[in-house]
This record gives sequence, structure tokens and C-alpha cells, in this order.
Amino acid sequence: MTKNIVIKFGGSLLFSEGGIINYEKVTEFCNIIKLNMDYDSIVVVCGGGTVARQYIKAIREFTENEVLCDLIGIDVSRINSQLIITKMKELAFPQVPKSFEELSIAIRSHKIVVMGGLQPGQSTTSVAITVAEYIKAERLVILTDVDGIYDKDPNLYKDAKLIENISYDSLQKLILESSIDTQAAAGEYRIFDAVSLQILKRSRVNVFVISGKKLTQFNKLWNNEKEIIGTIISK
Repeated sequence: MTKNIVIKFGGSLLFSEGGIINYEKVTEFCNIIKLNMDYDSIVVVCGGGTVARQYIKAIREFTENEVLCDLIGIDVSRINSQLIITKMKELAFPQVPKSFEELSIAIRSHKIVVMGGLQPGQSTTSVAITVAEYIKAERLVILTDVDGIYDKDPNLYKDAKLIENISYDSLQKLILESSIDTQAAAGEYRIFDAVSLQILKRSRVNVFVISGKKLTQFNKLWNNEKEIIGTIISK
């Protein structure tokens, strides 16, 4: 049976405070993957993170063109992808795919594929879910700056509770009830938006949302260990 996996590496995880690239985090992430290559296809989707948001904030001072803001975010996510490709060396496909046609070519190389955004109006989380559907991945791992999906924003509410298991429909209900505006603007960070939710429900891929601040949980998941702190999203 073919084993494919997609990893969404949040752009915020690439940078320390002050927008400094976190070399140690990049190295640790790459080393974890290198130690267990027991997959037919591995695709990493990088977000734009702090740098993308800084550029987008600056651009909004000069224009109201949100498509341009999206394109800048996509460019930054691709630069972040190239950083990981460089660290992976010969294990990674050398170019960042910019379309599904290019992704198909990269996948056939049997190397680790690292990519960023694809088109305006689509978050890199949406890209990761679509890629997981496209390559028929058995799982999608989303590394973010919190431990998983909470019943409310853990950055605002100290009594927020981590949800260990949740269905697609329940997740949609939770997010729609917790936010009046479900459409994310360029550079806005949230784990799921309205677009990614719809793609997720269609794809039926199993999703693991875990913290990437420290890669302990990712290391456990990658090596099929138990007692992982995070959220599993499934049918």
C-alpha cells in the first residue's frame, strides 16, 4: 500500500522573536524527517510567517490590492521552502513547485518535495489539504504554534480546553461559531479558514494538528509513538 504524507510547517515556526531565522528549528525538523523516510511521498508545505506579515503590512500602506498582498505572501512562503530544501540537500527535490503540474513532476523524483503557496485567496493550510487530497496522503500533519484545536482561542482565554478528537462537521461548527468573519485576509494567521474547511470536508484526509514550537510531539508522531498531545481531525 502506498504511504504518502503531507506536513504543513507553519511559517511562524521558522522565525524566532524579532524575525530572526531559527536555524536550530529548521535543522531539527529536517533531521527528524531524515531519520525515518518510510514513506513513498513526503511533501512539506511552508507558510509565510512573520516576514510575510511584515511585507503585507507595509504593502497595505501603499495599496488596497489584496491580490498583491496574497502574491507577496506566496513569494515569501516559497523562499521559506527553499531554505528547507537547502538544508535537506540531496534528499529534497531542488525546485519549489509552483503548480500541481510541477508537483506531479517533483513527486515522481521520489525525493522530499517542499513547496509554499500556489494562488491568491488560498492559505497555505488550504494548499496542504489540497496537496494531501491530490497525492492521496494517508495523513496530513499541521505544525502550528499551539498544541492543537481548542474550544476557544488559547491566546485569549486561559480556560481554553484542548480537543483531542474532532470530526470535520464539528470543527466547522466550532470555527463558524467562534468567528463572525471566517474569511482570512492575506497574511492573517489562523489554523483553518472557510476555504480550508470546505476542502478538508471534501478530501476526507486524516489531520493531526500538533505544536511545532518544540518538535517533541512531531518526533513522536513521525516515529509512530503513542501518547501524542494534539488534535486528530477525521470523519
